[in-house]
Amino acid sequence: MSGYHLAQLNLGLFRAPLDSDEMAEFRFALDPINALAESTPGFVWRLKADDGGSSSTVAVPDVEDPLWAPNMSVWESLAALKHFMYKSGHASYLRRRSEWFQRPEGLINVLWWIPAGDIPSLSDAVRRLRHLEANGPSQEGFGLTAPFDPPA
Repeated sequence: MSGYHLAQLNLGLFRAPLDSDEMAEFRFALDPINALAESTPGFVWRLKADDGGSSSTVAVPDVEDPLWAPNMSVWESLAALKHFMYKSGHASYLRRRSEWFQRPEGLINVLWWIPAGDIPSLSDAVRRLRHLEANGPSQEGFGLTAPFDPPA
């Protein structure tokens, strides 16, 4: 077992406000999909709203558009995160993401290793995403398709 966990941030740009009819199916799936994540082996933590609900209502630091929504979580390993993303009930929603999300310019996700037991902040995660976009992959932040190993 590594002394590090994998943190991830994914920013989504909704097609419509979360409370709109257009977003109803997505909105109703949030609690079950979040419960699925929390019960997946290797799950450690996820960002939640102040009321304990989905992070989809949490404001993204330094972003004024309320259609931007963060999803941030921590996993024991990249394999655990990928299992949840692609091999669980989450995968069917992932395949349909274009129904609910716009395709913005620039990067929308970043991964990085944190010491096991640490909880990342949303502002640091956004900073890491911007760093990845400006400077390319590093231990500061990298993408899913070209991951870095945890620090030695």
